[in-house]
Amino acid sequence: MEETIPTDPTLIYTNTTYPEPEESYYFWCESPRNVIFIIFCVCTCICVCGLVGNAAVLWLLGFRMKRNPFTVYVLNLAVADCSLLLILLAKFTLYFIAWVYCIDYRVFDLANTILFFMYLFCYVAGMYLLTAMSVERCLAALFPVWYRCHRPKHLSRTLCGMLWTLAALFLLLLILTSVFTESLEEVFSVLNIVNFLLFSFFPLLSNLALFIKLRCGSQGRHPGKLYVAVLLSVLFLFFFGLPLTVSNFLLSSDKVSRAMSLLLVSLNSSINPLLYFLVGSCNQHRFQYSVKAAYQRLFEEEATSEERSQVPEDAVMETSV
Repeated sequence: MEETIPTDPTLIYTNTTYPEPEESYYFWCESPRNVIFIIFCVCTCICVCGLVGNAAVLWLLGFRMKRNPFTVYVLNLAVADCSLLLILLAKFTLYFIAWVYCIDYRVFDLANTILFFMYLFCYVAGMYLLTAMSVERCLAALFPVWYRCHRPKHLSRTLCGMLWTLAALFLLLLILTSVFTESLEEVFSVLNIVNFLLFSFFPLLSNLALFIKLRCGSQGRHPGKLYVAVLLSVLFLFFFGLPLTVSNFLLSSDKVSRAMSLLLVSLNSSINPLLYFLVGSCNQHRFQYSVKAAYQRLFEEEATSEERSQVPEDAVMETSV
């Protein structure tokens, strides 16, 4: 019995033959291609490593370090990445079970659809949160006086709550579309392109422009560690998310290309803790291996002293009078 969900960025095997009536309620058992099986095994290893890294971020920033406006974004982003990696592990486990046992296709389809929508929710939430963090860094660099004097105290928490809500509305729209219409593929493709342009391509351009302006400006300032970490995160989000966006836009059913898209998504959700550590560990051409010290250097020092160093002295005296 034929079973396919074209918009699912995972792999659902399609049976082109029609089974006997007594077999019609069971998932068509087929051994996976070697390349797909290898990709899934690599994805599983990446997800496990990513969970460890994001758990370290949650532990250190949530319980061992003083919070600031930017660690609020990082904590929420780590929650989204952890949730996404757990969902991917559940999806991989589901497929491994389907390859070994002939399970009821209705159970498989229900479980896979639920995991698919949960996956989308965490993916777009992480995209929105990273965009908000990068935009705020740009504002802090371009308008330092206004940023220090007029930024609302609880802006980070408010924006994070709004972005989680926006991701939930995105998911609700897709669910309603799948229930009441037959145009889920077209709606998903359009929303996927809009999300990619607004929350991946635009932040990449703005951060690159800011980086070039700071480095090539008249003062030739160093962008700072936190700027570099955010720029790298946005850069990886763009390049890792581009194949998935193209595949969904073209409604590609190629199993290998979708497996590679999942591999890139796994890397994107796992790489941020490593970026934080590498950027924070580089200190005057010396490399330090303490994770906590690297995170403190990146988030605590950069988030406070960098804004002060960028404000002109006359402006500081004027605001203090």
